[in-house]
Amino acid sequence: MKKSLLLLGALSTLSTFGSIAFADEGMWMPQQLPQIAKQLKADGLQLDPNTLTKLTEFPMGAIVSLGGCSASFVSPQGLVITNHHCAYSSVSHNSSPEHNYLANGFLAKTLSDELPASPGFRVFVTTDVNNVSSKVISSSVAKLNGKKRVDAIEKNQKDLVAACEKEAGTRCNVASYYGGLEFYLIKQLEIRDVRLVHAPAEGVGKFGGDTDNWMWPRHTGDYSFFRAYVNKDGKPADFSKDNVPYVPKHYLRLASQALKEGDFVMVTGYPGRTNRHRLPSEIEQTFNWSYPAFVKASGEQLAIIAQATSGNEDLKLKYASAVASVNNYYKNRQGMLDSYAGSDILPRKEKQLADLKTWVNADPKRKQEYAHDIDQVEQLMAERDAQAKKDFLISYSTPRLLTVAKGMLRFSHESEKADIDRKIGYQEHDMARFRASTEGLDRSYDANVDQALALHFLTQYIAQPKDQRNANFDAALNLHDGMTETDLKTMLTNLYASSKLGTKEARVTWLDKKPADFNSSDDGFIKAAVALYDENMKREDRDNELAGKIQQTYANYMKAKIAYMNSIGQAIYPDANSTLRVTFGKVAGREQGADGTSWTAFTSLRGILAKNTGSGEFNAPTAQLTAIKEANQEALKTGNFGKYGDAKLNSVPVNFLATLDITGGNSGSAALNAKGELVGLAFDGTLDSIISDWDYNKTKSRSIQVDLRYILWEMTNVDHADNLLKELKVK
Repeated sequence: MKKSLLLLGALSTLSTFGSIAFADEGMWMPQQLPQIAKQLKADGLQLDPNTLTKLTEFPMGAIVSLGGCSASFVSPQGLVITNHHCAYSSVSHNSSPEHNYLANGFLAKTLSDELPASPGFRVFVTTDVNNVSSKVISSSVAKLNGKKRVDAIEKNQKDLVAACEKEAGTRCNVASYYGGLEFYLIKQLEIRDVRLVHAPAEGVGKFGGDTDNWMWPRHTGDYSFFRAYVNKDGKPADFSKDNVPYVPKHYLRLASQALKEGDFVMVTGYPGRTNRHRLPSEIEQTFNWSYPAFVKASGEQLAIIAQATSGNEDLKLKYASAVASVNNYYKNRQGMLDSYAGSDILPRKEKQLADLKTWVNADPKRKQEYAHDIDQVEQLMAERDAQAKKDFLISYSTPRLLTVAKGMLRFSHESEKADIDRKIGYQEHDMARFRASTEGLDRSYDANVDQALALHFLTQYIAQPKDQRNANFDAALNLHDGMTETDLKTMLTNLYASSKLGTKEARVTWLDKKPADFNSSDDGFIKAAVALYDENMKREDRDNELAGKIQQTYANYMKAKIAYMNSIGQAIYPDANSTLRVTFGKVAGREQGADGTSWTAFTSLRGILAKNTGSGEFNAPTAQLTAIKEANQEALKTGNFGKYGDAKLNSVPVNFLATLDITGGNSGSAALNAKGELVGLAFDGTLDSIISDWDYNKTKSRSIQVDLRYILWEMTNVDHADNLLKELKVK
């Protein structure tokens, strides 16, 4: 039965079990909200919860995805607000030593001054979501297993997407929920012409840098603006000077009342991934091997890039976005490891699984339906994890141009087929973004830096016993036992020298080549990609055989878990999967923060003055420092900080804490008050609570938001963004 979020309709059977004790926990699918309507109203929501199920009405119609971050329309001229770190790649892409927008900020005073976002940057407006579980796992698919099951599922997904994308300018995908138990067809408007409008200076947007990342108290102005453009007919189009600003059906209004501690807040956005339904064996693998290996490799990446770009400002700008991303995940994963150490997470999860098994085995019918798959899924996950260990260093050792060559070769092979028969990720609608990123590689790539990274990790890879390496990878790169670092360096030097893919012109010519052209090429990276291709396809088939078995057993495990939780009166929201979710909470500090001190709910301008060092990560712009001092002096005379000030703080609020359940992907999400008005932007969590991706802790979990009042104060007094303030209807 078709279930659309545009209509209230019937709720998904699997999403309505039980009741919940509080609404703070949970990244809720919009159609689940009527389940918790009573509590939401009691907590202060002034909107009808049923309206939040309707994607084309206010406020959900204003919420968009950036394909990795969240954002919102804030004007009828397609103005989009998101985090500074979500705009970082676009600011970096447009920067140069002569026009260092990263350091100094950027402001377009007119539409003609706006700059194209980074290649492949998109604004996705979700317009419809439908439950298509029975169409993906049809009665015939349910009888299949292994690779045949994966292939059949993918065929059904592609058929649904193809029918959905007949409408020009749309992008559709089928998302999996509850471990492959439910599937929803997501329909989005894909806006391809996106332009950078305003970003504050790095000393504002990234104030505190990696030192303050995931920390509190925080004083970061993590906001930026884009604008979405369409053609004169109102349809998505590639960049053109003739395009016009997109007119959204809805946009957010700015808060009409000052935010204060204890106020109801909610966040709507596209959280990336959470893992709260994972098996104990997956938790053990992650925290005992995967995350430690990731932290080690990330730390080494950062050190190599720092050394290779030292003294070269252009190279630093090229790798600024990559460094920011690696640093973010490096600190995130290390924070999770610190929280996990000495915790009771694993034994609790083991007990929960044991309780589930006891409940299943207590009834012959349940035992017949669930027991085998619950036991089988753990064995299958162990097999998958063992393969991940073996492939780990290859992912870090692969030169970037080899990755590009492999992508171009795969597209070439897939283009020989009818579009509907191509592998997901390599269809016609995927080519535009791949082409844009391939053409724009020059602004984020340098051969010497890339070679230094490849050399470092290949040295570790080749030191492994031969039976732990990939023979096909070894042959493609001419790797063999006993190679020294000098041997590897010589091999890499020759490999990079033998390829022309380092130039945009050469890469562009290969985007439309046939497989035969690749097979006859003497370009080093293309030859390596060709040498890897056949074996990679075999490995993909092997992985799909395992994936099909996992999907079948994991979905049944989740079905059992939902039924069990229902039996004890608890609801289950699905793990985050980069689809639209809503979460609710209160503005609140913490009685005891991770540093042992009490955390207040708000920080203020005074903290910027206190932290500023004049260099490095705490280098606030001179114009901002002057404006803060002038505001302080004015406050001494008048007794207030103007319309953006808070009497209780006796200053302008900068960042605030809330009990909002968020994760990566929520960056840039609009924080809304009880009326659905914009009060800030979510941009971070606290280091000791980010393990909530795996294990939610109501007492510790806090999200960090940049306060709207600080954004407006900065735009008014420092950047003098009068044109944008007028567009935002700030009086």
